[in-house]
Amino acid sequence: MKKLILVALTATALIGVTSSANAESMLLQENDFVGITFWLVSMSLLAATAFFFFERNTVAPIWRTSITVAGLVTGVAFVHYLYMRGIWVNTGETPTVYRYIDWLITMPLLTIEFYLILTVVKKVPRSMFWRLLTASLIMLIGRYMGESNMINAGFGFFIGVVAWIYIIYEIFSGQTAKAASASGNKSVKTAFAAMRMIVTVGWAIYPLGYLFGPVIGVANPNALNVIYNLGDLVNKIAFGLIIWSCAMQNTSVSKR
Repeated sequence: MKKLILVALTATALIGVTSSANAESMLLQENDFVGITFWLVSMSLLAATAFFFFERNTVAPIWRTSITVAGLVTGVAFVHYLYMRGIWVNTGETPTVYRYIDWLITMPLLTIEFYLILTVVKKVPRSMFWRLLTASLIMLIGRYMGESNMINAGFGFFIGVVAWIYIIYEIFSGQTAKAASASGNKSVKTAFAAMRMIVTVGWAIYPLGYLFGPVIGVANPNALNVIYNLGDLVNKIAFGLIIWSCAMQNTSVSKR
């Protein structure tokens, strides 16, 4: 019964959101490769959101918060991609504001997933949660202020990179990394390693895009949108799937 209720609520919400999307987004042209990537990512995010929420009750209760957050990440991104897709198709302009609003919500949620999966297998200090959350917000706010000309673009880049490097330090050598090593759970360690590679390699496209876009001004806006779109596809969906896989490995068959 709980699954049926969850399916009904999710379907109702997704139908409502989809119906509210701009009708002009249907005017996608065959040669609009950027628009096609917007469409591809938005539909992939929709599918991922449904998957995470449907799978939530198949894992042990202690893992459900992590799976819920994974679903929230893709769900929030899906809504924003509907608007971004419509803006691009109708105007050909880069939807910078909507993209940053999306990142300001989803990337901090992804960052605190490191804390959430560790709390499942061991007790970790709450300060870890706040350090990861604060660093991710500083990273994004600094970049947005630079890109929107509130501060110097180069200074905004500097703030964003310093905060990103701190996150990398925390998950590779800091207290978060040490907690993962001491967890004694093989699947958590494997998931943690895969997640931090996404944050290191996958997230690198964002500061690089910012550097070659607003700071230097040599990047093609079309190429940047394609790179950001495909980056979000991996960085949000794959990140959640890693957590789901870890949760399934730590859930006995009898509890599914």
